Amino acid sequence: MVKDSALRGYLLEEALAWLLRFSGYRLLVHEGQDPEELVSDGETLRVRGRGALHQVDVLGEFPFTPAFSMPVRLFLEAKYYQSSCGLEIVRNAHGVVHDVNENFMTHDGARPRQRYQYSYALFSASGFTPSAQKYALAHQISLVDLSGASYGWLLGTIGATASTLAAAQQHLPQSAPFPVTWMRTQVRKALGTSPVHLLPSVSMPGGKFEQAAVSTISQFVAALSQHDGAELLLGFPSAPFILPLAADDHQRFLAYANNRPDHAVQLKRRGSGSAAEWTMSPTEAPGAYELAFKLPEHIEDWISGVGEKERRRTVEIKEQFLSTITLYRMNGAGVRAYQLRYESSSLSRH
Repeated sequence: MVKDSALRGYLLEEALAWLLRFSGYRLLVHEGQDPEELVSDGETLRVRGRGALHQVDVLGEFPFTPAFSMPVRLFLEAKYYQSSCGLEIVRNAHGVVHDVNENFMTHDGARPRQRYQYSYALFSASGFTPSAQKYALAHQISLVDLSGASYGWLLGTIGATASTLAAAQQHLPQSAPFPVTWMRTQVRKALGTSPVHLLPSVSMPGGKFEQAAVSTISQFVAALSQHDGAELLLGFPSAPFILPLAADDHQRFLAYANNRPDHAVQLKRRGSGSAAEWTMSPTEAPGAYELAFKLPEHIEDWISGVGEKERRRTVEIKEQFLSTITLYRMNGAGVRAYQLRYESSSLSRH
C-alpha cells in the first residue's frame, strides 16, 4: 500500500505543474518529445545520464534560453512530509542532475546532439533541515519552502485528497500496487497540463477503487479550478535560490506589471525565524498588488539570530539578495520578462 506522504507528494507535483503553467513550464511525458534524451520504459519516463537512466516523475522544459547557457530543463520533485525534508533527498537530487548534465556531447559518429542544462527544484510543504539547506546551497539545488500561509489552501486540498485515495486502497485486489501512473494521467488530462496523445496508455484499475478514485480526483481538480486565478510565479533574485511568489490577485499584478515591466518595489518582512514571510508591492502604488514569499530558513535563522541586529540584517538581505528579482511568464506564444527592483532609498523602513 502506498503511504499518505507519497500520495501527497505525487499530488503536490501535479498541482505545481498546473500552477506553473504560465511560467513556460512545458511538461515532458514521453520519449517521442525527445528520443535522444528520454526513454519510455513501460509507464515510466527516464532521462539519459552519463552513467545511468534516471526515473523522473515531473520534467519541465522552459521555452527561453538564458544568455551564455543552453536550453533549460527542470526536474521537479515535491515532498509533503509532516517534518522537514532531510539531507538524503537533496543528495539524491544532486546525484541525478550531475549525471544527466555530464551526458556525452556526441553519439557514435559525427552528428552532434542537442545539449540541455538540467536543474533540480525540490518543493517541500514543511521546509528543509539545516544540513539539507547547506548541501543544496553548495551544489546549486533549488529548495522551495511552501509552508507559508499563502499555500495553506493548496496543502489542505492535497492532504484531504491523499487521505481519501489512501483509504480507497482497501478496494484494490490483494497485493495490487496503487496505480500511481494511472492517477497522474487522470489528473493531467483533467488539468490540461500535458497533450493527451502523449500521455501513457494505462489500464484502468476497475471496480470500487476506480469509482472512488475517479470521484476523488474530480473533486481535487474542481478544488484547484475554484482557484483558477491561482498562479505560482517563479522569481529569480540575485541569489543562489529561487522564490515562489504568490499573488494576492494575479490579474492586478499583471495589469500593473504589463504596463511597467521594470519597476521599483518595497519589501516588508513579517514574523521572525522560520515563521517569517515577506511581501512585495510597487513603491509608487503599494495597493496595486502584493506578492508573498518565504526566504530559505537558514537565511531567516541568521536574520533572527541576534535580536538587536535583526533590523539591520533584514536590510542587508534586501540589498544583497533581493536588489533585483526577475520573473518570466508566457505571453501567448512568447515569453514576457519582468524586473522588480529593490531601491533602498525609496523602500519602506520595515
